[in-house]
Amino acid sequence: MISSARPAARRFAALLGTAVLTLAAAGCGATTGAGSATGEVTSITALDYYTDATEHAQWGERLNACGRTVGVKVEHTSVPGTSLIPKVLQQASSRTLPDLLMLDNPDLQQIARTGALTPLDRYGVDSGGFTEGIRSAGTYQGKVYGLAPTVSTVALFYNKDMLAEAGVAVPRTWDELRTAAQKLTRPGRYGMALDANAGFEGTWQFMPFLWSNGGDETRLDSPQAAQALRLWVDLVKSGSMSRSVLNWDQSDVHDQFVAGKAAMMVNGPWRIHAMEQAENLHWGVAPLPVPRAGLTPVTPLGGEVWTVPQTASKERQEKAARVLACLNTPDNMLTLAKQYLTVPSRSAVAARYAEQVPSMAAFVRSVENARSRTARLGVKWPAAATGIYIAIQSALTGEQTPEEALKRAQQIATRS
Repeated sequence: MISSARPAARRFAALLGTAVLTLAAAGCGATTGAGSATGEVTSITALDYYTDATEHAQWGERLNACGRTVGVKVEHTSVPGTSLIPKVLQQASSRTLPDLLMLDNPDLQQIARTGALTPLDRYGVDSGGFTEGIRSAGTYQGKVYGLAPTVSTVALFYNKDMLAEAGVAVPRTWDELRTAAQKLTRPGRYGMALDANAGFEGTWQFMPFLWSNGGDETRLDSPQAAQALRLWVDLVKSGSMSRSVLNWDQSDVHDQFVAGKAAMMVNGPWRIHAMEQAENLHWGVAPLPVPRAGLTPVTPLGGEVWTVPQTASKERQEKAARVLACLNTPDNMLTLAKQYLTVPSRSAVAARYAEQVPSMAAFVRSVENARSRTARLGVKWPAAATGIYIAIQSALTGEQTPEEALKRAQQIATRS
């Protein structure tokens, strides 16, 4: 996925600004990248941030399997997530970009803006059957530059035994969530847990509450935004949620839930494998509660898109695009989704997947209405995301009211 902690928006913006100027001066619209512009192409390069040994090997196998279908070997390299964007910007400036590049979906627009990527319609890559949100995650200025074989989002996990013991139904609305969290709270256990840390993960977990209430990242000082943040404040003030959420990341939230110290949590499907290994843990998962009955939750899209950078060889670009298309076939989507417990990006494949993997059904339903974080603000998203997590911290500590905190968030979002 997902929405792991990423470099500070200000540092990223500085790097990006330098890259834009460098690329403009170098005439990026011509060609960048490594590789011979003539001769038969027998190998291409690919770059991602799958540095875990097992995951790196699995993706290497998948890339080479697709490579064999188009007659190339894929030389696969992974770098740590925090290093990927600086490396890509440096490669763009020095014209040494890989042939196939994976990006966390919120980063695509900022890299496409530099001219370092090529639109996929140039190669006839099929982008049909994707939801609007998923297509949006790979789109810049109306052109599709990246496609994600699978995506992820968040939902509500709950401890079945704890809810049954307390006589609590799975909450579907915010009022039900408040009531359920309070009834489930007792010494040594909180009713609810989520990630409200001072980073992009905190913002990621807040977005469903903002969006589902009709709020918008373009107007962070709206009443709808304040109501969403007020819900989190109320959960902490009532004692239904630990004040420590200010410091927890998503793995900490998971640990609290598995240890029986939280009866419900907001988290993603990437935690399911670990929960399945926990003894005597009987859990369920449902879409996140909404402000009022009848509304549909709107959650953020997590996941990575694969792109074809500008390089010196059109032949290599064509081969890379064919590998990218292979990764996005229905069969490969289904295989990857089952392997990593993510959601296939094509709606028809996702529907089959929900039937085959019932524990993922809630995530499949949520993805249908999920939204790209850059859909409204594009390259200005990081500034808004920073303002949001600062507001969360201020409101949950009591430093400011939700209204005051979000007014400052709006100022931060519009400052850049």
